Amino acid sequence: MCLGLPMTVLDGDDFSALCEWRGETRRVSTLLIGRQSSGARLLVHVDSAIRVLDDAEAEAIGRALDGLAAAAEGRAFEHLFADLIDREPELPAHLRK
Repeated sequence: MCLGLPMTVLDGDDFSALCEWRGETRRVSTLLIGRQSSGARLLVHVDSAIRVLDDAEAEAIGRALDGLAAAAEGRAFEHLFADLIDREPELPAHLRK
């Protein structure tokens, strides 16, 4: 399974950015999204930034990744998906009648 990581830009240029997530830094391509300023939150997949995130979305993705790790290790994970518990799933608009 391939996952995107919510990384934070530390420094960058027109083609790439040095990004950090949980103590790990790596240089990622920003060709798909353009130059980003320091502090920007990016969804990074296979060392390419594919989308700019707002802080709330970046935090939700981080919690979801923590939840997957906890579930895989047999630990409690439900609290990490509080935004999904006790609500009905909704279809995207293009799939509704």
